[in-house]
Amino acid sequence: MPKAIVFDFDGVILQSVDIKTRAFESVFSTEAPEAVARILDYHRAHNGISRYEKFRHAYREILRRPLGADEEKALGERYNATVEDAVSVCPYVPGAREFLEARHALTPFFVASGTPQEELRRIVERRGLSGFFRGVFGSPTKKDMILNAVAAEISCAPSELLMVGDATTDSDAARAVGASFIGVVPPGERNPFPPDARILPDLTGLGALLDASC
Repeated sequence: MPKAIVFDFDGVILQSVDIKTRAFESVFSTEAPEAVARILDYHRAHNGISRYEKFRHAYREILRRPLGADEEKALGERYNATVEDAVSVCPYVPGAREFLEARHALTPFFVASGTPQEELRRIVERRGLSGFFRGVFGSPTKKDMILNAVAAEISCAPSELLMVGDATTDSDAARAVGASFIGVVPPGERNPFPPDARILPDLTGLGALLDASC
């Protein structure tokens, strides 16, 4: 059994991935359709990184124009206005709430997300999830740094942690620090993980998988 489990949030705890994709489409809706398509492709391929990193990439590599600090802030505000309320009421990933309720007293749980940290903590609070997590961490801190910080907090090696995520950002962070990893790939979605990665369609079977691995 891992010493702690670190969860990504969107697509792992909540079914919020599509909400954030639609928000990106809305934020860039005045741009050329070809540019919007490329921006959305980048967004989907890099789930788990900060929206601000995606904004900067979009302007630098796709729109080919500078992004000033005021405009970046305005993009973030428009994006957040679309997202936060919707994420606060969207469905759970199947099995997520049940797993948290059943196991949080047995193993420390943490969140490591690309969502801005203060926004993430508000959403966790609004969903009534704060009591399940020992720590909730978001951007701008990178996920490998969060995993190292979690290991230090509970006095274990990073290799004794388990990261549960739905994007290569999560598996890359786990690999960088030597943590174990389980990927969440919903039915019908492309599997972005290596062939040897442990995969679940949702969190319904997570408890059984952990028990079997012990």
